[in-house]
Amino acid sequence: MPVLCVSCGPDVTSEPSAKTPSKADALTVFFTGNVLGELKPCGCIGGQLGGLSRRAAIFNRVSKDKRLIIDTGSLVEGRSEQDVIKFNIILQAFRQLYYDLVSLSEEDIETGRNVGLLDSAGSLFNIISPHHRSEANIPAKFTKSLFLKDKTVVVTIAAFDAKSTPIEQVGQLFSSGPDNSSAQVSSQSKLNILILNHCDDAIIDFIAKRIPVVDCIVRPSESDEPIVADSPNKKPFVFSVGRFGRYVCGLNITESPAYKGKPRLSFLTVQVTEELEEDASLVQLYKDYQQLVGERNLLEKYPRFPLSNDLEYTGSESCKGCHEYEYEKWSQKAHAHAYATLERVGSQLDPECVSCHVVGMEYESGFVSEQKTGHMKNVGCENCHGPGSEHIRTEGVTALTEPKSGCIDCHTPEHSGEYAGNEGDFLEKIVHWREPRSDESVK
Repeated sequence: MPVLCVSCGPDVTSEPSAKTPSKADALTVFFTGNVLGELKPCGCIGGQLGGLSRRAAIFNRVSKDKRLIIDTGSLVEGRSEQDVIKFNIILQAFRQLYYDLVSLSEEDIETGRNVGLLDSAGSLFNIISPHHRSEANIPAKFTKSLFLKDKTVVVTIAAFDAKSTPIEQVGQLFSSGPDNSSAQVSSQSKLNILILNHCDDAIIDFIAKRIPVVDCIVRPSESDEPIVADSPNKKPFVFSVGRFGRYVCGLNITESPAYKGKPRLSFLTVQVTEELEEDASLVQLYKDYQQLVGERNLLEKYPRFPLSNDLEYTGSESCKGCHEYEYEKWSQKAHAHAYATLERVGSQLDPECVSCHVVGMEYESGFVSEQKTGHMKNVGCENCHGPGSEHIRTEGVTALTEPKSGCIDCHTPEHSGEYAGNEGDFLEKIVHWREPRSDESVK
């Protein structure tokens, strides 16, 4: 569990290893965000990070009365039927994970409103948004008091739209209300956290110079990994939480006499690895999602386009007559059994998963379903070499042509994190030809 500890006070500190804060002497504010519909890693290859069902193993290291759990929004990427199903599943997952607060993006609000889920979200956990339109009735900030030994720590989290609202108004979010009424009381400390939907160096510089009430800024994620500002010793402390749910971030809050009565903050990042125990109720929730995707028949609804020049996919079996050696070798490789990997994890009806395990799903003559086009299952000849109808009709005179898939079309960082840098080893796993071939020849 990698950890980076930095101070929001005058000094930078670090620790050699990640340690869960003890219940007696620390508080933790957990952050997630930008899950973008990634409910769990695809499951085809090991070593992947992420999964809603594994977050509980991280959160539960801290007792409920010593923690806050916050999501910074961007729950799904689009507004398709599948995105809407995911949106609802994520809301239910947040409830089961005991989230205290979710900051909804403008896209989240539109998605929730269009399918009638916006009101239910507010009944599951607290919500805020930088787009706090009156009709949505969503506040811009949330405050909760936590107790650290004999001190009360008042944590205020505010969301701000830096594109449509003058940055000068940030201070107003923290300048009034009961959370600020006892700022000078020795038994009380404040922690003000700002979630920005748009951020650049000029905005951070302005807040640092003109709005000292802001202790920490959560900026939009531009990377899959969390990023900490280059100068964490300067207030405000700036960080992002990463994307696709691969990490959980946290602010540890501890007492320190050196900080003149203010709590000491340190930052940690925790990888959501496969070694973490899954929560049984969230595993079941993902199965419910798979069932809904199947019941909605999203696989057959998947948009498909005609191939140019009246080409058609024919299936790998049709190649066997002229390429028997290659076919027999291919049939012994993992690509020839790619569809079965989906069946083992129950994802054979999920179009987002199936597209990389069958032939030509994006096109009219390609895979539709196991019942209708079973001969198009698995990663076959035409994935790499192109549709074969004319090549077969002319007995090999017509060369195979586009569309052809390259390895990196499916072996992306999201789905195959070990591929980059190990291309040669992966290529060895699919060799099914007699003569030596270059890497380029199979792309």
